[in-house]
Amino acid sequence: MTAKILRGRTLSFLRWPETIDDHSAWRFEEDGALLIDNGRIVAAGSYAEVAKKAGAGIETVDHRPHLILPGFLDAHVHVPQMQIIASYGAELLDWLNKYTFPEESKFQNAQHGRRIARLFLDEMLRHGTTSVVAYCSVHKSSAEAFFAESHERNMLNIAGKVMMDRNAPDGVLDTPQTGYDDTKALIAEWHGKGRQLYAITPRFAITSTPEQMEMAGALCREHPDLHMQTHLSENHAEIAFTQELYPWSRDYTDVYEHYGLLGKRSLFGHCIHLSEREADALSQSGSVAVFCPTSNLFLGSGLFDYQRYRRREKPLRIAAATDVGGGTNYSMLRTMDEGYKVIALNGEKLNPFQSFWQLTRGNAEALSVADKVGTLEEGTDADIVVLDAHATPGMRLRMEMVETLAEELFLLQTLGDDRVVREVYVAGRPAKSAIVAG
Repeated sequence: MTAKILRGRTLSFLRWPETIDDHSAWRFEEDGALLIDNGRIVAAGSYAEVAKKAGAGIETVDHRPHLILPGFLDAHVHVPQMQIIASYGAELLDWLNKYTFPEESKFQNAQHGRRIARLFLDEMLRHGTTSVVAYCSVHKSSAEAFFAESHERNMLNIAGKVMMDRNAPDGVLDTPQTGYDDTKALIAEWHGKGRQLYAITPRFAITSTPEQMEMAGALCREHPDLHMQTHLSENHAEIAFTQELYPWSRDYTDVYEHYGLLGKRSLFGHCIHLSEREADALSQSGSVAVFCPTSNLFLGSGLFDYQRYRRREKPLRIAAATDVGGGTNYSMLRTMDEGYKVIALNGEKLNPFQSFWQLTRGNAEALSVADKVGTLEEGTDADIVVLDAHATPGMRLRMEMVETLAEELFLLQTLGDDRVVREVYVAGRPAKSAIVAG
């Protein structure tokens, strides 16, 4: 029998919570349950209702008093950068040349790529993240290793081989033609295999020639159902260099616009220093701006204006992400804690329900996968995280004073890390405990 019931305090979001008291935006059950069968959620609600639907003889896994939520999604990660996280003292372009490109050149070795892919996905699951949008290295084998590891775990992940043919060392360059050919081969092999999805991945305008940008645009036209990911307006020096390389462009965004890379499945990392014209172009095309607060703070890049982007007359679709190499940890809880501070520095606040909406349904909607993950809706894949707000002595002490769900969520966001993640389910199968046991 494959079916089982997960019992606990269930929380899932229906839409963006306008305020901390916007109770109709989420569904919370103090004694809730999910009936899981064949990797999917087949019933959700109160424990009494779900147990009645399930009938006799179904195994119940009791997670009370912990919170059961959809697994977290991370919209922008650099898999090859695990061994350069916490590298001292550089801004973006120097950081790429000093740390990133030498590190990524190691992925010429396929065995190194396999090892890092395995450890990376272990780390994601340990922190409660069940889906990522991943940059692999320029080497085809690095993407093959990532997809193979992801497929073996039955994770829903979106990833792509980086395309870059200039302004980097030879060990991390392809050509317009090899970038195109390798991407086509990877799409044929991996897109739609199990739960795997492919993202066309020109690193950014600085490291792609106009010829390669044309190839990226051609791939997007040939595969309109695929995601596209790149970087945009992270750093002032990056913006200035891009304008030198593409002197005909109105602005940085215009480069991507020119080559046909804007669209509803287009993900633009960082987007800190956008002009109003650029924000309008992203909004009108349905493109997604990806907020990477720990990275933006660590590299001194700037403050993403989250609430203004959401509220402007032409609002932006927004996702949130760790970034990994430029960021400072693997945890989406830590990410939203830093995001809260970035938003506060812009004179705004993000309430804890909004943060957890972003981590789950918000990111799923931005990635166009909310029909599969990011909620606890019946019929969706059973990617789930179980959180314990009493996980550390300091949190236990603070919980003595916590009286509301909002306070508990804010505590998890502010003090939480991998220790608060009690269990993770990927398509209904326990994953964190399996990693620990393994």
